[in-house]
Order: sequence, then C-alpha cells, then structure tokens
Amino acid sequence: MDNPIIMNKYSIERTLGNEIKPYNYDEFVKNFKINIINRSENDLEFDLVGIDVAVANSLRRVILSEVPSMAIEKVHIYQNTSYILDEILAHRLGLIPLKADPRQFKMKEDDFFFSENSEPSEHDSLVYEMKIKCTKKDLDALAHKQFISFPVYSKHIKWLPLGNQKDIFTEKDVGIISDDILISKLRPGQEIELKMFAVKGLPKDHAKFQSVCTAWYRMMPDIKLLDEIKGNDALLLQSCFPKGVIGLKSIKGVLNAFVEDSRKDNSSRNVFRYKQFDNKILLSKIQDHFIFTIESVGAMDPSIIFLEALNILIRKVNSASESALNQTEI
Repeated sequence: MDNPIIMNKYSIERTLGNEIKPYNYDEFVKNFKINIINRSENDLEFDLVGIDVAVANSLRRVILSEVPSMAIEKVHIYQNTSYILDEILAHRLGLIPLKADPRQFKMKEDDFFFSENSEPSEHDSLVYEMKIKCTKKDLDALAHKQFISFPVYSKHIKWLPLGNQKDIFTEKDVGIISDDILISKLRPGQEIELKMFAVKGLPKDHAKFQSVCTAWYRMMPDIKLLDEIKGNDALLLQSCFPKGVIGLKSIKGVLNAFVEDSRKDNSSRNVFRYKQFDNKILLSKIQDHFIFTIESVGAMDPSIIFLEALNILIRKVNSASESALNQTEI
C-alpha cells in the first residue's frame, strides 16, 4: 500500500510521498484488478484496484446520469374520478420501474416529447393501459360497509403490444417490475382509464430513467495494531468497531486482539475515545482500492449496467481525445 490516507483523531492526513510518479500504462495494466465480492439478481459489490479516484467517481456519475432505461413518458387520461389529480397520477405512473431492457429499443425522436402528433413505434416505444372501476362490495350491506376503498396496484397495468412486439417480447419481459406498487385508492363509483407510453431516456433528463436505485463507492479501510492489546482492553477494542472487524484469540488463557477483516470497518474512529489505545492503532484508507456497489432497479443486471457505463466513459474519452487532436492540428 503506497501513500495511504491516515485517519487521525481529529483530522485526515493525506500522504503524497516524496515525489509524484508519472503515469505508466504497463504499470497500470499490471496493477489494475476488478474483484467481484458479492453478486445477486439486483445487487453487485466489487473491488476496483489500481485506479485513481477520478476514474471511480466518473463511473459512478455515468451510472447515475447517463446509462439509459425505459420509463413512462406520456399518459393519456380518458377518465379519472379518483381523489388523485391527473398531474400527480401521471407523475406516479412515470416513476414505476419497467422490466424492459433499454438496449432493445431506440431513442425516441425529440419531437415525441413536444409534439401531440408524434406516433410511437415498436422500435422505440412501449404502450400500456389501465382500466379499473370500483363498485360497491355488497348492495345489501350497511352503508358504512359498502364504501370500502379499492387499492389500485401496478399489477392492474397491462401491456399493449405494438407492431411485431408480441413476437419478440412477452409481458414478463416488458411488464412492471413489481406488482404491488400502490398507485391510488378508489371509492365506489370512482374509476381510472388511461393509456401510457414508455420511451428510452437518460437519467440526466429525468430521475425516472435511472437504471439503478443507487451506486456508490468507498475506499478500502486498513487497520493495523501497532502493539499487543490483551485482556479487557481487547474486549473494549472489539466493541469500538463493527462486528467482524476485530477478532479475539486466546493465548495461554489471555485474550489477544487481532484484525479479522478491515473491509467491514465503517471509519467511525470510536477507538480514539480511549487513551489506552493511543499510538497502538493505525487507521487508514487505501487510495487506489475502491469498494464499489451497484443496486439495479431490476430492468438490467448490475454487471450489464457497469459495462454500459464503461462503454459510455470510453466514448467520452475517445471524443475528448479526438477534439484535442483536432485543435492541435489547427
């Protein structure tokens, strides 16, 4: 570990070393690693090793603002007698995540967002509808039992295939990610009838187009014990950190503390509250080792989202290089 960030009691000390080494491509290739730590259907945790913080932050920003997804953009409301205003209802519908993979659709032309005459096509749009009405539960029941609120969930939204979409997709492929998202509640006699149009868009235009719940990173913690810590002090040291960071082992009947897993540390620095640990603990961060986490909303696998972000970042770098080259030639 070169030039760690030292965490003192009241400050953070960034060590830069005696000299700043020039960038070396071969050394970068040798040191760069991506290690997958945890992976599930919607979550991905991995380590980025051997890169600068600017690159890690660029990936995070691209994931949050430039990886596209599908979302409901237009809502044609034919009937809405519920207590929710049309504008609020349309806004709620736009935030419902869709299963559709955005890589299988083209970006809609700009006039779709502003023109009333723009028509959707099977290549760039998905169409959904919702028709639902609440009637009295039992006409012979007492008045206060007749008026029971009827919840409207996302499961009541139905997909309407465009063109040849029914030959390519199923409702499982392009439907709603979760069936139990509450949209509204109807009273007897109230109804909602509307049609929704989903298009491919960028999160920087609207948050509803985000393909992730969130994406973040943190530097890898590093904890070193500079002296032996035994007995009750070992138990106290263990309580200063999250579970699993400090372990205990018995040597000749005496408890001895050791660092079990620095990764689980949350950098609370509680250990500095106790004078008996002065000059016995070194807390630091590894500057070129990042713990990266991506939480997908469900439309795309988080590993695919990461690869899409990489491709976007590569295109940006190539574009910037070409522009710099052209200016140099001029």
